[in-house]
Amino acid sequence: MGKTKHIYLAGGCFWGLEKYLSLIPGVVETQVGYANGHKQNPSYEEVCSGRTGFAETVRVRYDSARIGLTELLELFYQVIDPTSVNRQGPDIGEQYRTGVYYEDEEDFPVILGSLTLLGETLDKPLAVEMKKLENFYPAETYHQRYLDKYPGGYCHIGPAHFMAAQSYRPSKPDGAVLRRRLTDMQYEVTQRSATEPPFQNEYWNQFEPGVYVDVVDGTPLFVSSQKFDSGCGWPSFSKPIDPKTIQTLSDTSWGRERTEVQSAGSGSHLGHVFEDGPASLGGLRYCINSAALRFVPKNKMQEEGYGHLLPLLDFEAAL
Repeated sequence: MGKTKHIYLAGGCFWGLEKYLSLIPGVVETQVGYANGHKQNPSYEEVCSGRTGFAETVRVRYDSARIGLTELLELFYQVIDPTSVNRQGPDIGEQYRTGVYYEDEEDFPVILGSLTLLGETLDKPLAVEMKKLENFYPAETYHQRYLDKYPGGYCHIGPAHFMAAQSYRPSKPDGAVLRRRLTDMQYEVTQRSATEPPFQNEYWNQFEPGVYVDVVDGTPLFVSSQKFDSGCGWPSFSKPIDPKTIQTLSDTSWGRERTEVQSAGSGSHLGHVFEDGPASLGGLRYCINSAALRFVPKNKMQEEGYGHLLPLLDFEAAL
């Protein structure tokens, strides 16, 4: 995981906004609460009274190596009306205003630039508040992860947005950023289609429960329950978690025809796929370079935003 940062986003009823933001790849943790008011430890009823100045807000902790603040804000704009004052969806009142609240002074120019660009696309005045965070009080326990506990509960953000958030793939960093962030082997494999040595790489003989993600953009690609020992000296999987996360190309290098496997999101070279895998698992062998992957163990998956994949660690569920 890269450096984690925080941003505080207000966009109407925090139940739906929290659910939406929690599904975005790169978001590590979300918490609903009350921001920038003038009373200590307010209750929900006090906030609803309209006399405390608080906004229903989601505290977002995100991995800045996987998603940037600009991208996160652009996704936030997709579920708010940036021209509406004190009203998002059917909710009316000061607590339902839109706002972006920051802790780190370095975030100010990023937020200002983002909101300026947003305002230029609108035919009405921008109504999104931008301020440094003055205070934040976590909401009552029953508000936290409300839509996980009550899937049929009220929400002004529709299911289509939840699906879009979950399938979002952050843009690929430029070459200079990748050079700084990746090891030499990771860069050569992912960006120049190199192949690491067999039996001398990180994951060839690892079978701990967990998920294998794209080392460049964090997209979950393979799961441990579909990993098998092929004897080839590289990690071998029977299939990807989701076929849409990879793409295949013809590879005629080295004087023979092979099928190259790339990450659909980042375009990184991953390895090759062969038709000599176990028949009981479908007959395919995705032979993947360890250097193209980052392993997230089972006990870290929830923390790093991959908790929804935990059921796939069971072999039967992954079939």
